[in-house]
Amino acid sequence: MRRVEACGGEGRWGWLFAPSWADLGFALRTACAAILSLLIAMAMELGSPQWAPLTVWTVATASRGESFSKARWRLAGTVAGCCVGVALIATFPQEAGLFFLCLALWAGLCCGLATFLDGYRSYGFLVASFTAAIVATDGIAAPDDAFFIAMARGTYIALGILCESVLAMLCSPGLRERAGAALLARLRGVSATAGRMLAGWQAAAPAPAAESGLLAEIMAASGRVEFDVLEMGPGAGRAADHARAALAELLAAVARVRAGARWHTVRETLEAGARHIDALAAPRAGDRFRFRTRSVRQATQGARNGARVAVGVLGAALAWHVTAWPSGSGFIAYVVLVYGLLATRDVPALASAGFARGAMGCAVVAAGYVLLVIPMATAPEVLAACLLVPMVIGGLAARTPRLVNQAFSFNMFLPVLIGPSNGGRYDESAFLNGTMAFLAAVFFAGAMFRLVLPFRPDEHLRRTIAWAERRAVGLATARRLPSAHDWLMTNADSMVRAVRTGRDLPQARLFAYFAAHMEMTVQGMCVIELREAMAGGPLAAGGARRLAVFLRAWARDPARAPALVPGVLRRVDTQSATGGELAIALQAMTRRGRADGMAVA
Repeated sequence: MRRVEACGGEGRWGWLFAPSWADLGFALRTACAAILSLLIAMAMELGSPQWAPLTVWTVATASRGESFSKARWRLAGTVAGCCVGVALIATFPQEAGLFFLCLALWAGLCCGLATFLDGYRSYGFLVASFTAAIVATDGIAAPDDAFFIAMARGTYIALGILCESVLAMLCSPGLRERAGAALLARLRGVSATAGRMLAGWQAAAPAPAAESGLLAEIMAASGRVEFDVLEMGPGAGRAADHARAALAELLAAVARVRAGARWHTVRETLEAGARHIDALAAPRAGDRFRFRTRSVRQATQGARNGARVAVGVLGAALAWHVTAWPSGSGFIAYVVLVYGLLATRDVPALASAGFARGAMGCAVVAAGYVLLVIPMATAPEVLAACLLVPMVIGGLAARTPRLVNQAFSFNMFLPVLIGPSNGGRYDESAFLNGTMAFLAAVFFAGAMFRLVLPFRPDEHLRRTIAWAERRAVGLATARRLPSAHDWLMTNADSMVRAVRTGRDLPQARLFAYFAAHMEMTVQGMCVIELREAMAGGPLAAGGARRLAVFLRAWARDPARAPALVPGVLRRVDTQSATGGELAIALQAMTRRGRADGMAVA
C-alpha cells in the first residue's frame, strides 16, 4: 500500500493504481464486451466494424437498469435516425443547400426536444439526430447505397447492445433481488435523513446549502427509481409508483416546513411517505396504486439548445462548401455526433473542454496503434488482445467523476480512429484525414458552444425564477390544476439543476437564487391547496368566494393580497384542522412578495 501511495494511488492516480473491485469489474466487463462486438463484426465481414464497440461504450453504465433504458432508447433513436437519413438522401440527391438545411433543422429539432425529457428518453432524440447525420453524409458519395448504409448502421448498434447486455447479465447474478433491496434501502435512508433534518429545522430556519443538499438527495433517489425497477423485472409491480409517491411526500414535508406548518402536519406527511415505503417492502396482491409525475423544462432552454445546434451544423456545412475538404462529410457527421453527445449537458461548454482533452488523448493512442501495433497484428484476435489494455484504462477513468468527459470521448472513438478492417491495413494518410476531421469537429463544436447563445449561469437562474413565478401565478386561475406533488417534483428538479449549473457563481448569490425559487415553490403549493379547498373542501360558500377574490388579487398585485386575509379568515374556522392549514397557507403566500424573490436578479 505504501508503494501505491508513493505513486499517488490514493490521490490523483488512485483510479488507475488502486481501483475498487466494482470499478475494475466494470472496466473489464465493458472492455471484453467491446472487443467481443468488434471480433463478431469482423467475422461477419461488416464494412465498418469499429462502430460496434462504440455502441458498447455508449450504452454501458455502472447500473444494469441504466444500461437497459439507454440501450432501448438508443435502438429506437437509431431506427428513427436511419429512416430520416435515407429520406434526406432520397429527397435531395442533387440539392446540397436544401440537404444540409434540412439536416441542420432535424438535428436542432431533436436536440431541442431532448431538453424537455428526462433520463434516456432524451438520449433517444439525440441518437436520432446524429444517426441521421451519419447515414446521410455516408450516402453523399454513394446515394444509391443509402438504404444499405442505414441497415449496416442498425446492425452495428444491435450487435453492440447485444454484446454488452449478454456480458452484463453473466456478470450480474441475483440482479432482481439486489435491485429491490437497493431501492428499499435507498428510500429508507433518504426518508430517515429528511426526518432528522426537518425536525431540526423546526427550531431554526435551514441554511440554503443544507436545504439544497436535501433536495438533491431526494431527486437523485427519484432519478434512480426507473433503473431499479427495470432491474427488478416484471415482478416489480407498483414499486415505481410507491417509490415516487414516497419521495414526493418528502418534498411536501420540506415545503410545509418552509411554509411554517405545524410539526404534527409535517409528521403526518412523513408518515404518509413511510406507508408507501412499507407498501413497496411488502407488496400486496391486487395493488392498483398509480402515481405519475413529469418533468417540465423551460421552452426557452430547448429553443436555445436547438438553435445552437442548427447554427453549428449549418456552419460546418458552410466550412466544407468553402474549403472543398475531402474529409468534409466526415467532419459534418462528427460535428452532429459531438452535438448529440453534449448538447443536453448542464453546461455544454464545460463538458466540451473535458471531451476535447479525451479526444486528443484518443488520437495520440490511436496513432500509436495505427503506426506500430496494427502493422504487427496478424489476426483480429491479436488486435483485440492489444486493445484490452487501453480499453480497461478508459473504463476505469469512466468511473472517476473528474475524468468522465475525457473517458467518454476516449472510449467511444478509440476503435473508430484505429479503424480495424478485414480488407487491409488502415494506412497513415487515411488515419490522418479521419483524425483531423474528428478533432476539427470536436474543437468546432466546443467553439460554437461558447460563441452561439452561450450558457451564462446568472441569465439561466434569472430565467428559471421568472419561469417559476409565471407558473405559480398561473396556478391561481388555471383551469387545469396540477397536483401538489407534481408541482413540487417539477420545481425541485429545476432547483437542483440550477444549483448544479451555477456552481461557479459566488455562493451567496447562488443560494439567494435558490431561496427565491424555493419561496415561489412553496407559494405555488399553497395556491394548489387553497384551490383544492375551494373545489371540494369543507368550506362555506362565503369562504370559497373570499378565497377566490384573494387568489385573483394575489395573482394581479401581491401587495394588495395581505389586506384581504382577515376577511378570508373570518369565514374560516381556524381552530379546525382544515382551517388552520388554510390560515398557514395564506400567511405563507403573503409573508413575502414575489418581487422579493426577484430582487436577487
